[in-house]
Amino acid sequence: MNQRLIISSALASALALGLVDAAQAQPKDKEKCYGISKPGQNDCSNEAGTHSCAGQSKADMSLDDWKYVAKGSCQKLGGKTADELPKK
Repeated sequence: MNQRLIISSALASALALGLVDAAQAQPKDKEKCYGISKPGQNDCSNEAGTHSCAGQSKADMSLDDWKYVAKGSCQKLGGKTADELPKK
């Protein structure tokens, strides 16, 4: 295999991983709110590790699943922030 192809593939992979990390960064004006998402409406992976992507929650209002909400609005919606979750 061509060494140039290998190097360019490795570089492209590294750049793609950097973009994925940037896309998953928490917005500054938002916070994770647990216990407010309906099935299939969570924003990303859950705390239990049973799924790793948005839209995969199965339970209604599970404290394992979260959605981004405006900072300071989580309690008004009936949810809990990460600091308020029961320690496991």
